[in-house]
Amino acid sequence: MSAYELAQLNVARMKEPLESPSMADFVANIDRMNALAESSAGYVWRFVGDGGYASEVRPLGDDILINLSVWKDVESLARFAFKSDHVEILRRRGEWFDRMPEAYAVLWWVPEGHRPDLDEAKAKLDLLRTQGPTAEAFSFRTAFAPPGQPVKPSDVPDVA
Repeated sequence: MSAYELAQLNVARMKEPLESPSMADFVANIDRMNALAESSAGYVWRFVGDGGYASEVRPLGDDILINLSVWKDVESLARFAFKSDHVEILRRRGEWFDRMPEAYAVLWWVPEGHRPDLDEAKAKLDLLRTQGPTAEAFSFRTAFAPPGQPVKPSDVPDVA
């Protein structure tokens, strides 16, 4: 058992304000996707604002939505993101969000029980954007094992 858990931040630039009719289908699926994540094997925690949604907190700008969560490991997060009903929403992201020219998702290991705050998460995204993938901030495509553990081929999800 690892003494670490996987934190992740992903961000998306909205094409229109969240309240606009073009975002209605996305908004209609927020509760369903949150419930799916929370019931997924390996889910640990997700950041929410005072009203219960991460979408109400905009630390990177009014047009940027964030999702910050903690998972047991890379495999658990990858299973939810790419192998569950979440993938149907992921496939439609172009309807609601602009393509971002820079990294929009970052993963990093945190000590078990640690819940990252927004400043930590933003710093990890900045680190990935400026230095590329490292053991401190990485992506699904270039995943790192928890500190002190060797990387095994089975540790890295197939997301291609």
